[in-house]
Amino acid sequence: MDIFIKNIVDLLKAEIPLSEEEIKGLIEIPPDLKMGDFAFPCFAVAKQLKNNPGKISAELAQKLPISDSITDIKSQGPYLNFYVSKEMIFKTVLDEIFTESDFYGSSDSGAGKTAVIDYSSPNIAKHLAVHHLRSAVIGNAIYNLYKTIGYKCVGINHLGDWGTQFGQLIVAFKRWGPDLKGQDSIKETGLDISKLNELYVRFHKEAKDNPSLEDEARDWFRKLEGGNEEAIETWQYFKDISLSEFERVYEKLGIKFDSYAGESFYNNMLNDTVKRIKDAGLSEVSEEALIVNLEEYDMPPCILRKKDDASLYATRDICAAEYRKREYNFDKMIYVVGSEQRLHFKQLFKVLELMGYEWMSDCIHVDFGLVKFKQGKMSTREGKVVLLEELLVESCKIAEEIIDGKNADLENKAEVANDVGIGAIIFSELSTKRVKDVMFDWNEILNFDGETGPYVQYTHARLCSVLRKCGGTVTNEVDYDVFKEDDELLLVKKLESFPLTIIRSAQNCEPSILSKYLLDLCSTFNRFYQHHRILIDDTELKMARILLVDSIRQVIKNGLSILGLKAPERM
Repeated sequence: MDIFIKNIVDLLKAEIPLSEEEIKGLIEIPPDLKMGDFAFPCFAVAKQLKNNPGKISAELAQKLPISDSITDIKSQGPYLNFYVSKEMIFKTVLDEIFTESDFYGSSDSGAGKTAVIDYSSPNIAKHLAVHHLRSAVIGNAIYNLYKTIGYKCVGINHLGDWGTQFGQLIVAFKRWGPDLKGQDSIKETGLDISKLNELYVRFHKEAKDNPSLEDEARDWFRKLEGGNEEAIETWQYFKDISLSEFERVYEKLGIKFDSYAGESFYNNMLNDTVKRIKDAGLSEVSEEALIVNLEEYDMPPCILRKKDDASLYATRDICAAEYRKREYNFDKMIYVVGSEQRLHFKQLFKVLELMGYEWMSDCIHVDFGLVKFKQGKMSTREGKVVLLEELLVESCKIAEEIIDGKNADLENKAEVANDVGIGAIIFSELSTKRVKDVMFDWNEILNFDGETGPYVQYTHARLCSVLRKCGGTVTNEVDYDVFKEDDELLLVKKLESFPLTIIRSAQNCEPSILSKYLLDLCSTFNRFYQHHRILIDDTELKMARILLVDSIRQVIKNGLSILGLKAPERM
């Protein structure tokens, strides 16, 4: 692919006022074979060239020379369409996939750059629930996408491990938790995260009838911020229990982090951050709270400290952004947080801008919609949650039942069911645009024939089956001129567009671009498989098609890996 893209870029860069990287980013793969192999949208340069896009396209088509690789250039409205040598496209793409194997699709476009991705970020002392799922799997996919295009990635789980709620939990623990008498350490109480969650829910129920509990909780949080030994020990115990639970569930999802630096990590830095804001003349006191007034930007104030001098998560986010720039010198900092927090991030970015940080423009809020169930939005305070682990277990159970009906003698059935069940949930979160809400439906996400993770995984397993039947012999020493069918050309062009798909998916922080690509590739292959035999008597054509099949298998495997799914070889 790169040779064709490079040739097109070389042709265009002398004629249009865009950089090589900008031209490369605009090149498209036309939806119809008749429209060429690549297309450049001339409306992207209409303003700079002060001309009609159609005229620009027509003039360039007349002016640009053809070559051995670019065999024709045609104008079609505002698009400039490029046609390449068919034999060369088969040889270039299939040889590249065969040679690069697991690395096909990767690039060095982000080489030397660092991306910090902030994702998942649950509150400690609570179970991971379904509403934590989207940030975790979207963030993990974005991490993998940026790593694939050459960035050094730093995945941060910004734990919600600080704030008034921990004063509330300490009060609940002291009032209704296990008796500490006769025990040397709080760790001997044997608490687990379920008990902590029960205490949290009970506090809010009790506080409805006894508002003084809230004052008691605020007092304990002040002690916690002040370094009170008992408060710190209790809080640390809550955190240790939580991290052990979180890591166990993340492991099921195949998700890892480079840092668990949460809100508490920045406590010792907060005063310096607040001082910088004050020294810049950005803060003022309003109703006894310290704020940054954002009224002229049509936003409510950003509260730095409440009247009791307690910090808020906005303050800690400002502090965290400063620290991450110092520590990682990032080129991009991506916050994968739900759409409900849009205002918070607008305020955060505006305060960073007012503080004079030019790197604020490198900060991105990647928002997303909700996971919806029939019972509606879930609330931890009321105890109405669907636990994430329970969802994963149920999905694997249903997947095993389906697989048992399709292939009762399958070896490692439980392992495959685990890969399919968890993959189905992950793919369901990544297969639609992230800003849309996701309606959870078992019948849809585990449908082997729908636009689902199991469908993509099953196609991968089918490809592996074909390769096993041919004895597993795959070589790139084939006659590329034997490819004559339009279906074959359509497939190889799909494969060709994989690296560009990854780049666009990363640039837009939109894993659904890659998910839709995989669904389309699988659909295209399955149509081809219905109409064309692979294991045929014509040895040259058979070997060429085996290489094509192996290339499709490799691309599906690579794509699933980026999204965070396994690629079973048998299903």
